[in-house]
Amino acid sequence: MDRAEKREFVTGLSDVFKSTGSVVVAHYSGLTVAQMNEFRSKMRSAGGSVKVAKNRLAKIALQGTESEGIQALFKGQTLICYSDDPVVAPKVASDFAKANDNLVILGGAMGSTALDADGVKALATMPSLDELRAKIVGMIATPATRIAQIANAPAAQLARVIGAYSRKNEAA
Repeated sequence: MDRAEKREFVTGLSDVFKSTGSVVVAHYSGLTVAQMNEFRSKMRSAGGSVKVAKNRLAKIALQGTESEGIQALFKGQTLICYSDDPVVAPKVASDFAKANDNLVILGGAMGSTALDADGVKALATMPSLDELRAKIVGMIATPATRIAQIANAPAAQLARVIGAYSRKNEAA
């Protein structure tokens, strides 16, 4: 990598640290190319990204960002996973780490909050933004359907009473 490429890499990585919802840092030594490609495709399909980070360049990129507290995690063969949804990257990384012992989650960051490995795993258990939106819509829609049922109940009861009287008169 020449100097211009390094500068471009640091700028791109700095933008990632500033703009994403969460960042997960992990060791990946021992993963095969096929496993790494599988991990990248799972992350991509969920809406996240994976980058192998040169530690020195990643530490430079962290300077001046909210995530500056995670510089100590960049030792050894590290990669970063990130996504706009704060739950996606931790969830995919944790699921993949359960199946592959060679992916070791070191920690991460969500905004200005530095997370250890347990914090990343706890974040992975939370529902994603789309799931939360669906729950809120369901909660909002439920009272509306109940109100409609209550409003229609007297009319339905009145119709049943009239129907019963008409059957009674026909029978007589």
